[in-house]
Amino acid sequence: MSGRSILKRIDWLSVFIYFALVLIGWINIYSSTFTDDSSSIFDIGTRYGKQLFFIGVSLVTIVIILALEVNFYERFSSLFYLISMVSLLGLFVFGKTIAGATSWYDLGFFNLQPSELAKVATALALAKYLSDIQTDIKRRKDQFYALLIIIVPALLIIPQPDPGSALVFFALIFVIFREGLPLYYLVVLVSLILVFVITLMYGTVWLVIGMVLFTIILFALKRKTLKIPVIPLGLTYAAVILFSLSVNFVFNNVFEQRHRDRFGLWLRLEKDPKKLEQIRKSIGYNTYQSEKAIESGGFFGKGFLEGTRTKGDFVPEQDTDYIFSTVGEEWGFLGTATVIILFSVLFLRLISLAERQKNAFARMYGYGVISILLIHYFINIGMVIGILPTIGIPLPFFSYGGSGLLFFTILLFIFLRLDTNRLKEGF
Repeated sequence: MSGRSILKRIDWLSVFIYFALVLIGWINIYSSTFTDDSSSIFDIGTRYGKQLFFIGVSLVTIVIILALEVNFYERFSSLFYLISMVSLLGLFVFGKTIAGATSWYDLGFFNLQPSELAKVATALALAKYLSDIQTDIKRRKDQFYALLIIIVPALLIIPQPDPGSALVFFALIFVIFREGLPLYYLVVLVSLILVFVITLMYGTVWLVIGMVLFTIILFALKRKTLKIPVIPLGLTYAAVILFSLSVNFVFNNVFEQRHRDRFGLWLRLEKDPKKLEQIRKSIGYNTYQSEKAIESGGFFGKGFLEGTRTKGDFVPEQDTDYIFSTVGEEWGFLGTATVIILFSVLFLRLISLAERQKNAFARMYGYGVISILLIHYFINIGMVIGILPTIGIPLPFFSYGGSGLLFFTILLFIFLRLDTNRLKEGF
Protein backbone atom coordinates (compact mmCIF):
# COMPACT_ATOMS: atom_id res chain seq x y z
CA MET A 1 0.00 0.00 0.00
CA SER A 2 1.41 3.38 -1.02
CA GLY A 3 2.02 6.21 1.41
CA ARG A 4 -0.77 8.27 -0.18
CA SER A 5 -3.20 5.36 0.19
CA ILE A 6 -2.27 4.94 3.86
CA LEU A 7 -2.88 8.62 4.54
CA LYS A 8 -6.30 8.33 2.92
CA ARG A 9 -7.30 5.29 4.95
CA ILE A 10 -5.84 6.17 8.35
CA ASP A 11 -8.39 7.15 10.98
CA TRP A 12 -7.80 10.88 11.23
CA LEU A 13 -10.16 11.33 14.19
CA SER A 14 -7.90 9.13 16.35
CA VAL A 15 -4.83 10.93 15.01
CA PHE A 16 -6.34 14.33 15.83
CA ILE A 17 -7.21 13.29 19.40
CA TYR A 18 -3.71 11.86 19.86
CA PHE A 19 -2.08 15.15 18.86
CA ALA A 20 -4.56 17.15 20.95
CA LEU A 21 -3.72 15.10 24.07
CA VAL A 22 0.03 15.31 23.42
CA LEU A 23 -0.17 19.08 22.92
CA ILE A 24 -2.33 19.72 26.00
CA GLY A 25 -0.08 17.41 28.01
CA TRP A 26 3.05 19.27 26.93
CA ILE A 27 1.48 22.65 27.80
CA ASN A 28 0.77 21.39 31.32
CA ILE A 29 4.24 19.85 31.65
CA TYR A 30 5.66 23.24 30.68
CA SER A 31 3.46 24.97 33.25
CA SER A 32 4.28 22.54 36.07
CA THR A 33 8.07 22.77 35.51
CA PHE A 34 8.41 26.40 34.39
CA THR A 35 10.51 28.70 36.57
CA ASP A 36 11.68 32.29 36.25
CA ASP A 37 15.07 30.95 35.18
CA SER A 38 13.60 28.80 32.39
CA SER A 39 15.06 29.38 28.94
CA SER A 40 13.93 28.33 25.46
CA ILE A 41 11.24 25.67 25.08
CA PHE A 42 13.81 23.75 23.02
CA ASP A 43 16.29 23.53 25.91
CA ILE A 44 16.67 19.77 26.44
CA GLY A 45 18.13 20.49 29.85
CA THR A 46 14.54 21.14 31.00
CA ARG A 47 11.81 18.56 31.37
CA TYR A 48 9.52 20.34 28.92
CA GLY A 49 12.42 20.55 26.48
CA LYS A 50 13.08 16.82 26.76
CA GLN A 51 9.39 16.07 26.32
CA LEU A 52 9.33 18.24 23.19
CA PHE A 53 12.31 16.27 21.89
CA PHE A 54 10.47 12.99 22.45
CA ILE A 55 7.40 14.37 20.75
CA GLY A 56 9.66 14.82 17.73
CA VAL A 57 11.02 11.28 18.12
CA SER A 58 7.44 10.00 18.33
CA LEU A 59 6.55 11.78 15.08
CA VAL A 60 9.46 10.07 13.32
CA THR A 61 8.38 6.76 14.85
CA ILE A 62 4.84 7.24 13.53
CA VAL A 63 6.22 7.66 10.00
CA ILE A 64 8.23 4.43 10.36
CA ILE A 65 5.25 2.50 11.77
CA LEU A 66 3.03 3.59 8.88
CA ALA A 67 5.74 2.85 6.31
CA LEU A 68 6.22 -0.78 7.37
CA GLU A 69 4.15 -3.52 5.76
CA VAL A 70 1.03 -4.29 7.75
CA ASN A 71 1.96 -7.99 8.08
CA PHE A 72 5.26 -7.08 9.72
CA TYR A 73 3.70 -6.68 13.16
CA GLU A 74 1.95 -10.04 13.19
CA ARG A 75 4.89 -11.88 11.66
CA PHE A 76 7.41 -10.69 14.27
CA SER A 77 5.12 -10.39 17.30
CA SER A 78 6.65 -13.45 19.01
CA LEU A 79 10.16 -12.05 18.49
CA PHE A 80 9.12 -8.68 19.95
CA TYR A 81 7.72 -10.49 22.98
CA LEU A 82 10.92 -12.48 23.50
CA ILE A 83 13.07 -9.33 23.23
CA SER A 84 10.89 -7.48 25.72
CA MET A 85 11.10 -10.35 28.25
CA VAL A 86 14.89 -10.40 27.92
CA SER A 87 14.97 -6.63 28.47
CA LEU A 88 12.94 -7.07 31.68
CA LEU A 89 15.30 -9.79 32.91
CA GLY A 90 18.30 -7.58 32.15
CA LEU A 91 17.08 -5.01 34.67
CA PHE A 92 18.08 -7.32 37.51
CA VAL A 93 21.71 -6.97 36.36
CA PHE A 94 21.97 -3.65 34.50
CA GLY A 95 18.96 -1.73 35.74
CA LYS A 96 19.05 1.77 37.22
CA THR A 97 17.20 2.40 40.47
CA ILE A 98 15.00 5.50 40.63
CA ALA A 99 12.67 6.23 43.55
CA GLY A 100 13.28 2.76 44.95
CA ALA A 101 12.39 0.87 41.75
CA THR A 102 14.93 -0.75 39.42
CA SER A 103 12.82 -0.23 36.31
CA TRP A 104 15.08 1.70 33.93
CA TYR A 105 18.15 1.40 31.73
CA ASP A 106 20.42 4.43 31.86
CA LEU A 107 21.14 5.32 28.22
CA GLY A 108 22.88 8.58 29.02
CA PHE A 109 20.51 11.15 27.56
CA PHE A 110 17.40 9.45 28.89
CA ASN A 111 16.23 6.47 30.93
CA LEU A 112 14.49 3.66 29.06
CA GLN A 113 11.72 1.79 30.89
CA PRO A 114 11.39 -1.66 29.24
CA SER A 115 8.02 -2.35 30.89
CA GLU A 116 6.55 0.14 28.40
CA LEU A 117 7.98 -1.89 25.51
CA ALA A 118 6.62 -5.04 27.16
CA LYS A 119 3.06 -3.65 27.06
CA VAL A 120 3.23 -3.29 23.28
CA ALA A 121 4.93 -6.65 22.80
CA THR A 122 2.50 -8.49 25.09
CA ALA A 123 -0.53 -7.02 23.31
CA LEU A 124 0.95 -8.17 19.98
CA ALA A 125 1.89 -11.64 21.27
CA LEU A 126 -1.52 -12.20 22.85
CA ALA A 127 -3.29 -11.15 19.65
CA LYS A 128 -1.02 -13.45 17.64
CA TYR A 129 -1.71 -16.44 19.89
CA LEU A 130 -5.47 -15.92 20.11
CA SER A 131 -5.81 -15.40 16.35
CA ASP A 132 -3.91 -18.60 15.56
CA ILE A 133 -6.18 -21.07 13.80
CA GLN A 134 -5.14 -23.82 16.23
CA THR A 135 -6.13 -21.81 19.31
CA ASP A 136 -9.52 -22.51 20.85
CA ILE A 137 -10.11 -20.29 23.87
CA LYS A 138 -12.79 -22.71 25.09
CA ARG A 139 -10.05 -25.26 25.84
CA ARG A 140 -8.38 -25.08 29.26
CA LYS A 141 -4.93 -25.59 27.76
CA ASP A 142 -5.29 -22.62 25.43
CA GLN A 143 -6.75 -20.51 28.24
CA PHE A 144 -3.68 -21.34 30.33
CA TYR A 145 -1.21 -20.34 27.58
CA ALA A 146 -3.07 -17.10 26.87
CA LEU A 147 -2.99 -16.17 30.56
CA LEU A 148 0.68 -17.17 30.73
CA ILE A 149 1.54 -14.61 28.03
CA ILE A 150 0.07 -11.94 30.33
CA ILE A 151 1.43 -13.25 33.63
CA VAL A 152 5.11 -13.68 32.64
CA PRO A 153 5.90 -9.96 32.16
CA ALA A 154 3.87 -9.08 35.26
CA LEU A 155 5.92 -11.51 37.35
CA LEU A 156 9.15 -9.99 36.02
CA ILE A 157 7.98 -6.45 36.83
CA ILE A 158 6.61 -7.00 40.35
CA PRO A 159 10.07 -7.62 41.98
CA GLN A 160 11.50 -4.34 40.58
CA PRO A 161 9.25 -3.41 42.53
CA ASP A 162 6.67 -1.82 40.23
CA PRO A 163 3.24 -3.30 41.05
CA GLY A 164 1.47 -0.48 39.20
CA SER A 165 2.99 -1.39 35.84
CA ALA A 166 2.43 -5.10 36.56
CA LEU A 167 -1.27 -4.44 37.18
CA VAL A 168 -1.63 -2.95 33.68
CA PHE A 169 -0.89 -6.30 32.04
CA PHE A 170 -3.87 -7.95 33.71
CA ALA A 171 -6.13 -5.53 31.82
CA LEU A 172 -5.33 -7.66 28.76
CA ILE A 173 -7.51 -10.40 30.24
CA PHE A 174 -10.47 -8.46 28.83
CA VAL A 175 -9.15 -9.24 25.33
CA ILE A 176 -9.50 -12.94 26.15
CA PHE A 177 -13.05 -12.35 27.43
CA ARG A 178 -13.87 -10.51 24.22
CA GLU A 179 -12.75 -13.56 22.27
CA GLY A 180 -14.85 -16.06 24.20
CA LEU A 181 -13.36 -16.82 27.61
CA PRO A 182 -16.29 -18.05 29.78
CA LEU A 183 -17.75 -15.24 31.88
CA TYR A 184 -17.62 -17.26 35.10
CA TYR A 185 -13.91 -16.44 35.23
CA LEU A 186 -14.82 -12.75 35.36
CA VAL A 187 -17.46 -13.46 38.01
CA VAL A 188 -14.87 -15.27 40.13
CA LEU A 189 -12.33 -12.47 39.70
CA VAL A 190 -14.80 -9.71 40.64
CA SER A 191 -16.06 -11.80 43.58
CA LEU A 192 -12.53 -12.23 44.94
CA ILE A 193 -11.93 -8.49 44.74
CA LEU A 194 -15.20 -7.80 46.57
CA VAL A 195 -14.41 -10.35 49.27
CA PHE A 196 -10.95 -8.82 49.69
CA VAL A 197 -12.36 -5.31 50.12
CA ILE A 198 -15.28 -6.37 52.35
CA THR A 199 -12.94 -8.36 54.60
CA LEU A 200 -10.61 -5.40 55.04
CA MET A 201 -13.47 -3.02 55.75
CA TYR A 202 -15.76 -5.16 57.93
CA GLY A 203 -13.95 -8.41 58.76
CA THR A 204 -14.69 -12.08 58.10
CA VAL A 205 -17.45 -12.27 60.74
CA TRP A 206 -19.63 -9.67 59.02
CA LEU A 207 -18.93 -11.29 55.66
CA VAL A 208 -20.22 -14.63 56.99
CA ILE A 209 -23.30 -12.91 58.49
CA GLY A 210 -24.00 -11.35 55.11
CA MET A 211 -23.65 -14.74 53.38
CA VAL A 212 -26.05 -16.34 55.86
CA LEU A 213 -28.65 -13.60 55.31
CA PHE A 214 -28.24 -13.95 51.54
CA THR A 215 -28.81 -17.73 51.82
CA ILE A 216 -31.95 -17.27 53.93
CA ILE A 217 -33.38 -14.78 51.42
CA LEU A 218 -32.41 -17.07 48.52
CA PHE A 219 -34.28 -20.04 49.97
CA ALA A 220 -37.25 -17.89 51.04
CA LEU A 221 -37.78 -16.42 47.58
CA LYS A 222 -36.95 -19.45 45.45
CA ARG A 223 -39.66 -21.00 43.34
CA LYS A 224 -40.67 -24.60 43.78
CA THR A 225 -39.43 -25.40 40.28
CA LEU A 226 -36.02 -23.93 41.01
CA LYS A 227 -33.52 -26.31 42.56
CA ILE A 228 -30.62 -24.76 44.44
CA PRO A 229 -27.46 -26.92 44.29
CA VAL A 230 -26.81 -27.13 48.02
CA ILE A 231 -23.47 -28.95 47.92
CA PRO A 232 -21.82 -26.67 45.30
CA LEU A 233 -23.21 -23.64 47.14
CA GLY A 234 -21.75 -24.91 50.41
CA LEU A 235 -18.36 -25.57 48.83
CA THR A 236 -18.39 -22.08 47.32
CA TYR A 237 -19.17 -20.53 50.71
CA ALA A 238 -16.37 -22.56 52.32
CA ALA A 239 -13.90 -21.35 49.68
CA VAL A 240 -15.02 -17.74 50.19
CA ILE A 241 -14.57 -18.00 53.97
CA LEU A 242 -11.09 -19.56 53.59
CA PHE A 243 -10.09 -16.79 51.18
CA SER A 244 -11.45 -14.17 53.55
CA LEU A 245 -9.46 -15.64 56.44
CA SER A 246 -6.31 -15.46 54.31
CA VAL A 247 -6.88 -11.79 53.46
CA ASN A 248 -5.87 -10.45 56.85
CA PHE A 249 -2.76 -12.65 56.91
CA VAL A 250 -1.70 -11.45 53.45
CA PHE A 251 -2.53 -7.84 54.29
CA ASN A 252 -0.56 -7.85 57.56
CA ASN A 253 2.35 -10.13 56.63
CA VAL A 254 2.86 -9.88 52.86
CA PHE A 255 2.00 -6.26 52.09
CA GLU A 256 4.57 -3.64 53.00
CA GLN A 257 3.59 -0.89 55.45
CA ARG A 258 3.31 1.70 52.68
CA HIS A 259 0.86 -0.55 50.84
CA ARG A 260 -1.18 -1.08 54.01
CA ASP A 261 -1.24 2.66 54.59
CA ARG A 262 -2.47 3.33 51.07
CA PHE A 263 -5.26 0.77 51.35
CA GLY A 264 -6.06 2.09 54.82
CA LEU A 265 -6.38 5.62 53.48
CA TRP A 266 -8.38 4.54 50.43
CA LEU A 267 -10.86 2.34 52.33
CA ARG A 268 -10.91 4.58 55.43
CA LEU A 269 -9.70 1.67 57.57
CA GLU A 270 -7.85 3.87 60.03
CA LYS A 271 -10.22 5.28 62.65
CA ASP A 272 -7.70 7.12 64.81
CA PRO A 273 -7.85 10.80 63.65
CA LYS A 274 -4.24 11.50 64.64
CA LYS A 275 -2.85 8.49 62.81
CA LEU A 276 -5.10 9.17 59.82
CA GLU A 277 -3.76 12.72 59.63
CA GLN A 278 -0.20 11.36 59.84
CA ILE A 279 -0.91 8.97 56.93
CA ARG A 280 -2.38 11.81 54.87
CA LYS A 281 0.78 13.84 55.41
CA SER A 282 3.04 10.96 54.38
CA ILE A 283 1.64 8.27 52.08
CA GLY A 284 -1.45 10.29 51.21
CA TYR A 285 0.31 13.63 50.83
CA ASN A 286 0.38 13.60 47.01
CA THR A 287 -3.31 12.79 46.71
CA TYR A 288 -4.30 15.34 49.37
CA GLN A 289 -2.39 18.16 47.66
CA SER A 290 -3.67 17.05 44.25
CA GLU A 291 -7.27 17.22 45.45
CA LYS A 292 -6.68 20.70 46.87
CA ALA A 293 -5.07 21.89 43.62
CA ILE A 294 -8.00 20.66 41.52
CA GLU A 295 -10.51 22.07 43.99
CA SER A 296 -8.83 25.48 43.92
CA GLY A 297 -9.20 25.69 40.12
CA GLY A 298 -12.96 26.11 40.28
CA PHE A 299 -14.92 26.20 37.03
CA PHE A 300 -12.67 28.28 34.79
CA GLY A 301 -9.28 27.69 36.46
CA LYS A 302 -6.65 30.18 37.55
CA GLY A 303 -5.10 30.53 34.12
CA PHE A 304 -1.97 29.32 32.35
CA LEU A 305 1.12 29.63 34.61
CA GLU A 306 -1.10 31.08 37.35
CA GLY A 307 -1.56 27.96 39.48
CA THR A 308 -0.29 28.86 42.95
CA ARG A 309 -0.06 25.25 44.13
CA THR A 310 1.60 24.26 40.88
CA LYS A 311 4.12 27.11 41.10
CA GLY A 312 4.70 26.36 44.79
CA ASP A 313 5.52 22.68 44.12
CA PHE A 314 2.84 21.57 46.55
CA VAL A 315 2.07 18.45 44.50
CA PRO A 316 5.04 16.07 44.10
CA GLU A 317 5.42 14.35 40.72
CA GLN A 318 3.05 16.92 39.24
CA ASP A 319 4.47 16.68 35.74
CA THR A 320 4.28 12.87 35.69
CA ASP A 321 1.70 10.84 37.62
CA TYR A 322 -0.16 13.91 38.92
CA ILE A 323 -0.23 16.00 35.74
CA PHE A 324 -4.04 16.02 35.81
CA SER A 325 -3.96 18.20 38.93
CA THR A 326 -2.22 20.93 36.90
CA VAL A 327 -5.09 20.83 34.42
CA GLY A 328 -7.59 21.12 37.28
CA GLU A 329 -5.87 24.08 38.94
CA GLU A 330 -5.02 26.17 35.88
CA TRP A 331 -7.84 25.23 33.51
CA GLY A 332 -10.57 24.34 36.01
CA PHE A 333 -13.60 22.16 35.39
CA LEU A 334 -13.66 23.17 31.71
CA GLY A 335 -10.10 21.94 31.23
CA THR A 336 -10.55 18.63 33.06
CA ALA A 337 -13.85 18.01 31.27
CA THR A 338 -12.16 18.64 27.91
CA VAL A 339 -9.42 16.11 28.67
CA ILE A 340 -11.95 13.51 29.84
CA ILE A 341 -14.09 14.05 26.73
CA LEU A 342 -11.05 13.65 24.46
CA PHE A 343 -10.09 10.36 26.11
CA SER A 344 -13.70 9.14 26.05
CA VAL A 345 -14.09 9.88 22.33
CA LEU A 346 -10.76 8.17 21.65
CA PHE A 347 -11.83 5.01 23.49
CA LEU A 348 -15.19 4.89 21.74
CA ARG A 349 -13.50 5.43 18.38
CA LEU A 350 -10.95 2.67 19.00
CA ILE A 351 -13.74 0.27 20.00
CA SER A 352 -15.53 1.12 16.77
CA LEU A 353 -12.35 0.50 14.78
CA ALA A 354 -11.65 -2.80 16.56
CA GLU A 355 -15.19 -4.08 15.98
CA ARG A 356 -15.04 -3.48 12.24
CA GLN A 357 -11.85 -5.48 11.71
CA LYS A 358 -12.28 -8.65 9.67
CA ASN A 359 -8.73 -9.68 10.48
CA ALA A 360 -8.76 -11.44 13.86
CA PHE A 361 -5.23 -10.35 14.77
CA ALA A 362 -6.05 -6.69 14.15
CA ARG A 363 -9.27 -6.90 16.17
CA MET A 364 -7.61 -8.58 19.15
CA TYR A 365 -4.66 -6.22 19.11
CA GLY A 366 -7.08 -3.29 18.95
CA TYR A 367 -8.79 -4.47 22.10
CA GLY A 368 -5.38 -4.90 23.71
CA VAL A 369 -4.62 -1.25 22.95
CA ILE A 370 -7.97 -0.18 24.41
CA SER A 371 -7.44 -2.26 27.57
CA ILE A 372 -3.98 -0.84 28.26
CA LEU A 373 -4.92 2.77 27.60
CA LEU A 374 -8.18 2.51 29.54
CA ILE A 375 -6.65 1.08 32.72
CA HIS A 376 -3.93 3.76 32.65
CA TYR A 377 -6.55 6.47 32.23
CA PHE A 378 -8.92 5.11 34.87
CA ILE A 379 -6.30 4.46 37.55
CA ASN A 380 -4.32 7.65 36.96
CA ILE A 381 -7.26 10.02 37.15
CA GLY A 382 -8.82 7.95 39.95
CA MET A 383 -5.74 8.31 42.16
CA VAL A 384 -5.32 12.02 41.33
CA ILE A 385 -8.86 12.82 42.50
CA GLY A 386 -8.61 10.48 45.49
CA ILE A 387 -11.07 7.68 44.63
CA LEU A 388 -8.31 5.10 44.07
CA PRO A 389 -5.09 4.41 46.00
CA THR A 390 -1.82 5.79 44.63
CA ILE A 391 -0.26 3.22 42.32
CA GLY A 392 2.04 5.31 40.18
CA ILE A 393 1.24 4.95 36.50
CA PRO A 394 1.20 7.81 33.96
CA LEU A 395 -1.66 9.32 31.99
CA PRO A 396 -1.20 8.17 28.36
CA PHE A 397 0.15 10.78 25.87
CA PHE A 398 -0.05 13.34 28.66
CA SER A 399 2.41 12.72 31.48
CA TYR A 400 6.10 13.60 31.28
CA GLY A 401 8.29 10.68 30.26
CA GLY A 402 10.08 9.83 27.04
CA SER A 403 9.62 6.05 27.29
CA GLY A 404 5.94 6.39 28.11
CA LEU A 405 5.14 8.78 25.26
CA LEU A 406 7.18 6.81 22.73
CA PHE A 407 5.69 3.40 23.51
CA PHE A 408 2.12 4.67 23.94
CA THR A 409 2.56 6.18 20.47
CA ILE A 410 3.85 2.89 19.10
CA LEU A 411 1.00 1.02 20.80
CA LEU A 412 -1.66 3.22 19.21
CA PHE A 413 -0.23 3.71 15.75
CA ILE A 414 0.47 0.03 15.14
CA PHE A 415 -3.27 -0.45 15.50
CA LEU A 416 -4.05 2.51 13.26
CA ARG A 417 -1.65 0.99 10.68
CA LEU A 418 -3.45 -2.36 10.94
CA ASP A 419 -6.75 -0.53 10.53
CA THR A 420 -5.64 0.94 7.20
CA ASN A 421 -5.68 -2.60 5.83
CA ARG A 422 -9.26 -3.36 6.89
CA LEU A 423 -11.58 -4.95 4.38
CA LYS A 424 -14.78 -3.91 6.05
CA GLU A 425 -15.80 -0.30 5.60
CA GLY A 426 -17.93 1.64 8.05
CA PHE A 427 -18.04 4.52 10.47
